[in-house]
Amino acid sequence: MATIDEELNQIERDIRTLKIEYEQYFGGGRSRPPADTQWRCENLIKRYAERAAELSTGQRFRYNNLTSTYAKYQDMWRKKTMQKESATTQHHFGAAAKAVEAERARQAARQQAAAPPPQPSAPPTAVAERAVAVAEAAEEAATLRQVHSCFAMSFSDPEREHEKVRQLYQKLIEARTSAGDKSGAPSLKDFERFVQQKTSDLKTKGGQVVEYTVNIEGGRVKLKARISS
Repeated sequence: MATIDEELNQIERDIRTLKIEYEQYFGGGRSRPPADTQWRCENLIKRYAERAAELSTGQRFRYNNLTSTYAKYQDMWRKKTMQKESATTQHHFGAAAKAVEAERARQAARQQAAAPPPQPSAPPTAVAERAVAVAEAAEEAATLRQVHSCFAMSFSDPEREHEKVRQLYQKLIEARTSAGDKSGAPSLKDFERFVQQKTSDLKTKGGQVVEYTVNIEGGRVKLKARISS
């Protein structure tokens, strides 16, 4: 029977596999979404949502990061799937549908021709410039709301880099305090074990150095790890 850590590893592998398979589906390399892989991944995630009391602090911390990553990807996949299906439907309009659309276009043209010309309240160029400025300001504000801070640190051997692990842990706690995250924080000992295990797992994939970043995205603290060299 698989251990909790082994099944958490499986969830992480399934998320990576799903990302690759969905990219193939959206790129035309697969005819259908990867439903089997997604079903297996969701079953494991739901299993540990019901067994949270069995997880250690470090395991719960890792599980929360995995579920957050999966939720982000799932929302993106759902939107892109809807766009793909919508585009396919639009390319297969029948003759009747085309006739309806053509009639609607003719009616709209007749109504526009009968209506008096509108009196512009401002030059079109000025209106367009204001619209662009508003859109850019909204995008910048959304970006600032999504990511408030970032701290990065690289490790090659966390078992020997105790001071760096403590610095990363301190930044994580500071970020959680800043974001108002009141959920149970891991102990320093559990965090050290997590960083050591995660770094070891990533180094087996061919990297020598693993970079950890602490971000506050959308009001939630995210700890992410990636191979940097």
